[in-house]
Amino acid sequence: MSTNNSKNKSSHTTSLKGVLILLITAFIWGTSFVAQSIGMEKIEAFTFNGIRTIMGGLFLLPIIFVKELIIKKHYTDKEASNQSDSNIKAHRNIFTKKALKYGIILGCIFCVASNFQQFAFYYSTAGKIAFITSLYMFFVPIIGLFIKKRVPILTWICVVFGFVGLYFLCVTPDQLSNINKGDILALICAFFYSIHILCVEKFAREVDGTLLSCLQFFVGGGISLIMMFIFETPVISDILAAGKPLLYSGIMSCGIAYTLQIIGQKYTEATIASLLMCMESVFAVLSSAIVLDEYLTRREIIGCTIMFVAIIISQISTAKSKNQA
Repeated sequence: MSTNNSKNKSSHTTSLKGVLILLITAFIWGTSFVAQSIGMEKIEAFTFNGIRTIMGGLFLLPIIFVKELIIKKHYTDKEASNQSDSNIKAHRNIFTKKALKYGIILGCIFCVASNFQQFAFYYSTAGKIAFITSLYMFFVPIIGLFIKKRVPILTWICVVFGFVGLYFLCVTPDQLSNINKGDILALICAFFYSIHILCVEKFAREVDGTLLSCLQFFVGGGISLIMMFIFETPVISDILAAGKPLLYSGIMSCGIAYTLQIIGQKYTEATIASLLMCMESVFAVLSSAIVLDEYLTRREIIGCTIMFVAIIISQISTAKSKNQA
């Protein structure tokens, strides 16, 4: 009986850890929208995205190196002979072929999603982009149908309301044919981020999270830099002028937040994780209003409110459905 209580307590503690990690993730992502918007005033999209992503990977390298040394130091011959301690044996070396394969897959998906988002800043504001990006919460269950994931009816109702909110946020009735290009780019970004979330849910439990995050940054950043040299004309002085936004977005958003996402999803159900991460849109709107004076119109606020309420209801209903199953 004491064993069961211990397990329950451990599970609760682990869940709380995941909640806190993903809330911090959402805050960093939300405030990073401001940095991305400011940075785009100085340099072009592929340039900004490529540099900040590589910076995130470089930031994680010493952390991975230290982690590897610690693991090897504690991996003694006695621990190796203990067949019951599979966790130690499985993680004695974090550099594996599986980690490399998963890192490449995530890096390609991340590259597509983040660049669509970055180009959206040419046409739209940080707050709107953040809210539209949060629609990945609705793409996740839709894509889940193709991998035989059950979705509650209430979630589908919330999907409809989510798109109603998107309509209020992005479309003016007398200009139905004049939808903002940035809104479309952000919506495409949301679709690819939903694929990214589903992949992280699968991959993060099998390989080291910090290494996986680092690999995705070098792959995604490398592709972005290649695109930069092909389609853009990077200027050193402009890059230096965008130094502060690059540092914040590179170290905080990429290096720290995306790594926290991968780690946090290990300890949190995907539906709850989605609810927590969508809080980035709220933090983005608040930080944009404070720093950039980008206030939404009344119609856009209505759209944001509908979308956010729909997101919360859909995630809570899905979580309750899983608990009752």
